[in-house]
Amino acid sequence: MTIMKPTKEVGIVGYGAYVPRYRLPASEIARVWIEGQGGLPIKEKAVAGLDEDTVTISIEAARNALKRASIHPQEIRAVWVGSESHPYAVKPTSTVVAEAIGATPNVQAADFEFACKAGTETIQAAMGFVASGMARYALGVGADTAQGRPGDALEYTTGSGGAAYVIGPKEESLAYFEGAYSYVSDTPDFFRRSYERYPQHGSRFTGEPAYFKHVLAAGQHLMEELGYTAADYTAAVFHQPNTRFPQRAAKKLGFTPQQIEAGLLVPLVGNTYAASSMLGLTAILDEARPGDRILLVSYGSGAGSDAFSLVVTELIEERPDRVLCTRDYIARRKEIDYATYVRYRKKLRMH
Repeated sequence: MTIMKPTKEVGIVGYGAYVPRYRLPASEIARVWIEGQGGLPIKEKAVAGLDEDTVTISIEAARNALKRASIHPQEIRAVWVGSESHPYAVKPTSTVVAEAIGATPNVQAADFEFACKAGTETIQAAMGFVASGMARYALGVGADTAQGRPGDALEYTTGSGGAAYVIGPKEESLAYFEGAYSYVSDTPDFFRRSYERYPQHGSRFTGEPAYFKHVLAAGQHLMEELGYTAADYTAAVFHQPNTRFPQRAAKKLGFTPQQIEAGLLVPLVGNTYAASSMLGLTAILDEARPGDRILLVSYGSGAGSDAFSLVVTELIEERPDRVLCTRDYIARRKEIDYATYVRYRKKLRMH
């Protein structure tokens, strides 16, 4: 069993996040569907506005990443966007993003899919692209405007948001990669066929053997092959479909609540699907210090996990102040009611 470790060391040269300002309280969903009875899985979730989608979210996150990287968009040789809510069935999201940030026309572009780990797939691909010498910089994005059937348990947690990372040489990096590991199997815990409006999920089946089997295996194998334990890490971030799953996974791997506190964003923005773990990492990097070691483990239904071990460098101290931090976006909020949410997310079919 071998981890994926590029022969040429690479890392995160710039990163950025974006979270829409609209917030739907979980209590508002409960009011409509269960008369306010029962417990609530989260406090609230972020909701994309009428003029927002995966494309616009990706663009905002990518622009923030470029500001932190302090590079010209024309230096990027790949723009990859991972999502399970691409706005077009046939037309790439990535080309629109590349055009909007000024990276076209001399750039490779592609869309990635793998449920909630579509975003971390772009990071792995970017690592290989840069390490091979085919590019000095590559941009990987995870973004979603997640959908949940009205009244379904998913509706409480399916939020909107995105995160973007410019991957480049280690010597320019805010944090460099020590290695990566992927663990996948054919586990149909969550899926949506063509022409279906909302995804289906396997209820308790989504925990075991889906989420926990893959997250724990990927995280444990990576740490073992690097010779680390949870005690060697300053912080860890896991995919966040709800508040319980990442906390339970962290505990099983030996992490303390304090180690995952900074990146646990799901109570406030919901499960941003392809951006979930990537968005949590941006919040950790916003507060990181040189020498910090961070574990990132994503999860995507279907099923699989990507795990990464990163070390923060001295360059983290040079983060530009003009770029909004992740928690700045979370603090910038406007509460909406369920009717407004239905209108914004186009859940009321008019034809």
